[in-house]
Amino acid sequence: MIQLRVLSGKLAGEIIFVRQFPFRVGRGADNELCLEDEGVWDNHLAIWFEKQDGFVLTTAPDAFTAVNEQPQQNIRLRNGDVISFGSAKVQFWLAPAKLRGLRLREAMVWALLAGVTLVQVVLMLKLRK
Repeated sequence: MIQLRVLSGKLAGEIIFVRQFPFRVGRGADNELCLEDEGVWDNHLAIWFEKQDGFVLTTAPDAFTAVNEQPQQNIRLRNGDVISFGSAKVQFWLAPAKLRGLRLREAMVWALLAGVTLVQVVLMLKLRK
């Protein structure tokens, strides 16, 4: 999962979590992220996930998009990249991973250690006799 942090424009400060791909960005209502800022086209850009390349940004033909201030049409995104299109700026981030609860595993390890210790104590008492 990735997140897009809107840095400028009407939605500045918003964080959008992306779970499905392709993720389309533009002015049109059919986009997953709808930005009505100046210079944003109806279907401005899309972010894809490709197994070999990772996260890839593709821009609509003739639409201007810059990644880290460098004009791009098709580019592999890296953590922290700033995407500029129209008057909008968005930062690309890998979302933090959800940690599973480890209480059950920890309880099982402690129970196993207690069981091993108990067996050792019983064996030592039997050997002593």
